[in-house]
Amino acid sequence: MSGFTAALSLLGVAALAVAGVYGAAWALRISRVPSPAMPFGSGLEPVEHAVSRFHVRWYTVTMLFLAFDMEMVFMYPWTLVVSVMGAGAVIEMFVFLAVLLVGVVHAWREGALRWT
Repeated sequence: MSGFTAALSLLGVAALAVAGVYGAAWALRISRVPSPAMPFGSGLEPVEHAVSRFHVRWYTVTMLFLAFDMEMVFMYPWTLVVSVMGAGAVIEMFVFLAVLLVGVVHAWREGALRWT
């Protein structure tokens, strides 16, 4: 089999696979009729749709959460090697925590944590 024939055969198999996936998706699709807004939080009647837009304040809170989540990701391995690494590791971790604290103080001063 020549190289051109093999490449053409491979292209045909790939095209058939893509067509098969599209066909399966079309055959198994769910009705396009949107479902009505139903209770989604504690069984209370919703005042807005579940996929409505969030207020911009939530993005700042999310970024703060992710910053402190990453802090824990870095602190756990640090606790395992701090005794081996010595005082330098302690100083580096406190510098890291100071940078995070500066970020929180800045967010606080800018009113990112104010909900009124």
